[in-house]
Amino acid sequence: MREAAIFDLDRTLLVGASGPVLSDALQEAGLRSGSIPGERLLFEVFNRIGETLPSMAITRQGVALARGKSRLAVRRAAEAAAPRLAELVPAFARAEIERHRSENRLVVIATTTPRDLVEPFGSLLGFDDVIATTYEYDENDTYTGRLDGPFVWNSGKASAVRDWAIREGVELSDSYAYSDSVYDLPLLSAVGFPHAVNPDPRLQIVATARRWPVLHFDVSPGVVKVPVANVEVQRIALEFARPSMFPFARFDIEGVENVPSEGPAILCGNHRSYFDVFAMALTVAKTGRTVRFLGKKEVFEAPVIGQLASAMGGIRVDRGTGSDQPLQFAEEALAAGEMVAIMPEGTIPRGPAFFDPVLKGRWGAARLAMATKAPVVPVGLWGTEKVWPRSSRIPHVLNVTKPPLVRVRVGRPIVLRGKQPEPATKRIMSAITTLLPDEARVKRTPSEAELLLTYPPGYSGDPERETSRRPGTD
Repeated sequence: MREAAIFDLDRTLLVGASGPVLSDALQEAGLRSGSIPGERLLFEVFNRIGETLPSMAITRQGVALARGKSRLAVRRAAEAAAPRLAELVPAFARAEIERHRSENRLVVIATTTPRDLVEPFGSLLGFDDVIATTYEYDENDTYTGRLDGPFVWNSGKASAVRDWAIREGVELSDSYAYSDSVYDLPLLSAVGFPHAVNPDPRLQIVATARRWPVLHFDVSPGVVKVPVANVEVQRIALEFARPSMFPFARFDIEGVENVPSEGPAILCGNHRSYFDVFAMALTVAKTGRTVRFLGKKEVFEAPVIGQLASAMGGIRVDRGTGSDQPLQFAEEALAAGEMVAIMPEGTIPRGPAFFDPVLKGRWGAARLAMATKAPVVPVGLWGTEKVWPRSSRIPHVLNVTKPPLVRVRVGRPIVLRGKQPEPATKRIMSAITTLLPDEARVKRTPSEAELLLTYPPGYSGDPERETSRRPGTD
């Protein structure tokens, strides 16, 4: 028996509804005299909360409104609309489709939208089949105003998928289904691997109770969004990321305009403190964008903080394993036009290495940049270690009378060429170094007290090894 991956169309495979695009195409083709009163409002409500009984009742009447129209004219309008619909398919949806293709599954669209309107889109994207509401037409290719088969919605969609599976020899218990709507519960319950995508509030509750995966194809896997508002948790958090939230530190941030306003970008900063992440977050908040941080596994395994890091799209790195998986996740995020942040040093230098004016980085950031052609945006951080030294388990939150200054400088993007990660890494680290204050580029001998601040609590390693263990290939 074969396996399949079955995708709902609106708010699942597409970002939003297909209705506005198809409506415009029909109007441009002269098949509609104008918009139905209140239609745009219905589309907006649909985009916000998903399917409702009233909206489906109106959709059900579409077959009567099609009576007497030319099927071929409708198909031509749908063919014109197909590229516009394809632009609404987010990168992570395309990646999921390709994953199923690579695993030899049929990829199928199952939708209430009339077949003649969605089939050209399905063909353009290379879907194996389309399961959709079908309008009856006569020998002159004119719609009769009746349905040819079931109205493919709710239990009708599940029934149509079952009939299709029997015809095609597909085992639904081994197949996957994706939908945003609670009204697709019959379909989702019929397959072995149901997925809630951008779920409406009621499906969110069901998916949580049944422990179904919840996805959002317009953001990295694992990113949590607020239901109905459809807003990333990170975006909300960044709205509150202001210097006033950290009275125990002062901030001097410049060069934010160097961060691209859209498209892929790799933020690369030096690593001096656990507080670096907060300084970077304040910087990113000024851009109006969100970012995917690559972080050590210890962060993701920490109670509360770990779950929050995952919900915000953090990418876990198990250093020392040699695994390329984190870079693959980061590549997918960049391919989708997202921004990724990485500290090339890998960890906060300890002992004499902390005071070395020559920054040494691991090769991951360079490999990522060369693989994706995404620009690298260097970020120079200074003073974060005064707020939260490595020797402390928590920041110095009581230091509000004379808070230390945290200095952040964002440099111009650089594009790495060539194929060798070592010289590319040196270029990244050099770009970061130029953004640091003059004192950072002067070699000096630290005092014993200064050295102690660079060691984590309970440290028993060899500090001399810290100066020679980097760079690495992970």
